[in-house]
Amino acid sequence: MKAALIACAMALALGGCSEYSRSDRAVGGALIGGGTGALVGAAATGTGTGALVGGLIGAGAGAVIGAETTPKACWARDAYGNRYRVQCP
Repeated sequence: MKAALIACAMALALGGCSEYSRSDRAVGGALIGGGTGALVGAAATGTGTGALVGGLIGAGAGAVIGAETTPKACWARDAYGNRYRVQCP
């Protein structure tokens, strides 16, 4: 129960991160995925090794998913000051 409360608190704290920063979303995804994976691994195996393996797998998957789901909504301005959408780097 204590671990679930800590995971929820981390998820809420990461909710304030910039939604357009690829690196912020990767870190947030890694933290949330790692915590969730550790909880699932510990519940499934009942051992610390299971929690460690689940946490590592969850962190890796969360980082990839977080980075790849970053919205591509970048804006630029032309010579006349008009805004237009461009592909983010």
